[in-house]
Amino acid sequence: MFFEYPELLWLEVIPVLLVLHYLYLELKERTPHIRVSVAAPWLKEGKSVMNAVRHIPFVLRVFAIAMIIVAIARPRSSEEMDRIDTEGIDIVLAMDVSTSMLARDFTPDRISAAKDIAIEFISQRPSDRMGIVVFAGESYTQCPLTTDRATLINLMKEVTTDLIEDGTAIGNGLATAVARVKDSDAKSRVVILLTDGVNNRGEITPQMAAEIAKTYGIRVYTIGVGAKGVAPYPVMTSWGIDIQKVKVEIDEKLLEEIASATGGRYFRATDNTKLMEIYNEINKMETSRTTIDSFPVYKELFTGYALAALIALLLDLVLRLFVIRRLP
Repeated sequence: MFFEYPELLWLEVIPVLLVLHYLYLELKERTPHIRVSVAAPWLKEGKSVMNAVRHIPFVLRVFAIAMIIVAIARPRSSEEMDRIDTEGIDIVLAMDVSTSMLARDFTPDRISAAKDIAIEFISQRPSDRMGIVVFAGESYTQCPLTTDRATLINLMKEVTTDLIEDGTAIGNGLATAVARVKDSDAKSRVVILLTDGVNNRGEITPQMAAEIAKTYGIRVYTIGVGAKGVAPYPVMTSWGIDIQKVKVEIDEKLLEEIASATGGRYFRATDNTKLMEIYNEINKMETSRTTIDSFPVYKELFTGYALAALIALLLDLVLRLFVIRRLP
């Protein structure tokens, strides 16, 4: 505790002087008087009790003055508080949803594994704005940039391979993701592009989309998903679903070029564990900047002293009106 106006505490000399003056008058008996208590009939030794009681009003008044002086000196307490400012990153997840993402070299399949791990990645970055773009034969925005994690996660869960026409338009997917983040005021803007195939559709070439991303200073991390060699793939036949071995074809050279041109990095995920490790590595590479400012928070304490003074004055009034009467 400290006082805003400690110099006012010198006024505490006043109640001390009042006490000394009161004692002086009592000793000299300069003002003889008679005091009678209405409680006297019930007291066996009324005179001795009244000699003690008659000093109480003065004590209460002096106490009230002392408390008022403390109150106007403005006692306060302080506590250090921290204000945390976080500068987030704008991230767009661009995900391939072509039917090849149904391959079962991941558990339970590529699309499900990619969604589950992306949801975990979203949950680990509460300070960033994030969005979702999906692409196959064409592309569209599943979720614009937002900090609403519940909405992001729900919309990610709704991603399926039958949302749009089949194919792999990597250029369109990247261009759409860049369009979502290019006008952002964030100092760091990132696209994470995940695909399992070769560009075979779209009006915009991947190289052109990468050049646009580079122009706006947007880093692109590319992820190729798929086992090396062949992967089990469900094929619909007249007898039902048949699991066939299909050759895995990922244009790794193209994905490396996109990442290199934009200052990002290319990763290859061959299973769930590797894909999780890749997202964890990106999570460490793209860190949010946090600033902590400390500032004091003050609490006013004068009310307790003012209340004590008020109670003392009320007790003084009650005693003088109902317990002690001064007779001429």
